[in-house]
Parts: sequence; C-alpha cells; structure tokens
Amino acid sequence: MATASIFAATVTTDVTPLLNSSSLITGKLPPSKFSSIRSSVSFSRKTITPIRYSSSPAEQSPAVAVSSPSVDAIANRAKTSLKSRLRGGETLYGLFLLSFSPTLAEIAAHSGYDYVVVDMEHGPGGIPEALDCIRALNAAGTPAILRLPENCPTWAKKALDLGPQGIMFPMIESRKDATKAVSYCRFPPDGIRGSAHTVVRASNYGIDEGYLGNYADEILIMCQVESAEGVKKADEIAAVDGVDCVQMGPLDLSASMGYLWDPGHKKVREMMRKAEKSVLTSAPAKGGAYLTGFAMPHDGAAEIRGRGYHMVAGAVDVGLFRNAAVEDVRRFKMGLVNESDGEDSLEHEKDVDDEKYWSE
Repeated sequence: MATASIFAATVTTDVTPLLNSSSLITGKLPPSKFSSIRSSVSFSRKTITPIRYSSSPAEQSPAVAVSSPSVDAIANRAKTSLKSRLRGGETLYGLFLLSFSPTLAEIAAHSGYDYVVVDMEHGPGGIPEALDCIRALNAAGTPAILRLPENCPTWAKKALDLGPQGIMFPMIESRKDATKAVSYCRFPPDGIRGSAHTVVRASNYGIDEGYLGNYADEILIMCQVESAEGVKKADEIAAVDGVDCVQMGPLDLSASMGYLWDPGHKKVREMMRKAEKSVLTSAPAKGGAYLTGFAMPHDGAAEIRGRGYHMVAGAVDVGLFRNAAVEDVRRFKMGLVNESDGEDSLEHEKDVDDEKYWSE
C-alpha cells in the first residue's frame, strides 16, 4: 500500500509575548522578532498510510492512480514568477476568469494553465471575490493576474495589496497613460502607490521581510492597447520603463474602428499587425515590452504565438462552460429528433463564425 509523507511542526520557544505585543496590531513587528519566531519552529517528516475504501473485501483492488501536482511541484511553480519565465524565453498560455468562481479557478490551475486573469473589468466580482480566486489559484501553484476595471490609482492599490503576480491596465492610449499606470504600482519616491506593506497580503501580512526590496521585480505590469489611438502610440507605450507587457485587445479595437460586429475585418487585422510590429520592434532585450494577447475565432492561439506573442490567453471560463452546455443540450435534443425520425445520426457542423466571445 502506498504511503505519503507529511510534516509536523514543533514550536520550541514560547512566542506568547510576541503574539500579545501591540506591535502586531500596528503591523510594526521588528524583523528580528519574525526571525526569532521562525527559528523556533522545527519540522519533522512523518510517514502515513492512506485508508482505502471498498464496498466489500472481495472488491478490494489497487487504487487507481490519479495524476495531480505534488506539494513540491506546486511549491516550485509558485516560486517561479511569470516575469522570470518570460525572461527565460517561455511562451505562456492562460485563461480569463469572468465567473469569479474559486472552484473554476482551481480547475483551471490543475488543468495546467500557466496563468489565470481574474477579470474585474468585465466580470461581476470585486476585491473580496478576487481574493477568493487568488487564494484558490495560489493553493494550486498557478499565478493570478488581476485586470482592473479602469486605469486609476485606487483600483491598482487595492488590487496590488491582494498579492497577484500581475496587474493589467485597460485602455492605455499614450506614453502618459502607461507612465501613470507604472506609478500606481510603485511606492514613493518611484511612484504614488499607497503603503500598507506591513499588514497586507502581498507581503504575507508583513511577514515577508524582503517584500519592499523585490516587489517591483516580481509584479508583471501589463498595459492594454485596444483602440485605434492606442495603436498609434504602441511603440511609445512599450518603451515606458516598468511596462512589462503590451496586451492587445482586438474586440475593443474593432469597436473603436467602427467594426464592433466584425473583429476579423481586414482593416482591423491591418491595425493589429501595425501594433504588433511596433511592440515587437521594441523587444525586451532593447528595453521594451513583451507582446501578449487573446486568441480569437479568426485568429487562433497557434497563429498569434507564431507572430511573436509571449503570453496567449486562449479561453475564458464562462465561454468554455457555455460551449460545453450548448453542445450537451444539442446532442440530447438531436437524439430525440433521431428517435422520432428513425434516423441513425445527424451531422453537426460547427460554424466558427457563430462563436461568441467576451469583450476585452
């Protein structure tokens, strides 16, 4: 029978005085105190044997192996930031989460997506709901990116305090917009982000002593170019110090050009290529930003990856469920028709042009 290992923590020092300290309330516990707490905890490995259940002794058989990430694998994934993976030359594949369902966030994480964007711009949730989703993703070792409702310091501050690995600013149309976005992510004197680093989740509630020293290196700042005006300034946006990614927004771009119902229009495609070229010309090696974006029915994930995109969002949770639900109902009702008509089967042709996508 298979065995598993767990760790037991033993506290060898009385930390009650520290826990009763008023400094915990103010969030100003000295780093030396954290060190003393940490050094007083030791870990020992124990081996346990899982209990296997069956309906009867005769039905007992070897347990079916289910592939899932180990604790070590999850920990390693969590330690590798999106920014470091991009610098390592990886192309990352992600999902947008509009439902704000922690359960769907967990499923996405265990499915192997490299990142999940919790969408506060178009999804129904706010800060509390986003926090639940981030916790679910973190537990499964998958980085979360928060897309803000708008480009403003208040939303950026609240989002960053939750501790996502990335933050996405919508509708960036100029160097000035991008510069402001970066300033919202930096503490003074480098920016205007409000400081509560001694108590917020981003710093492990103040326990992470190195947070102020490395937060800027860890957070991925993404600026969306999703208007004709933004495309004109895409090269300037990509060159702003602190902007890590330029995220293309094809639906809003098509709307700004008068083609709301036709994002695949030739003129929209031409505008997209212009923006892509501008971003790719100012590559990260030259101090520019990575090109990132969404797959569309007329422009799939493989296609945009081939054009130099480093992060590709290929699906959205509600869209995946919608497609599966519609198909499930269709199959059942077609079965009823087949039985009624005495037909063996009806071929179903899936028209890609009829797929409805969410707006970015």
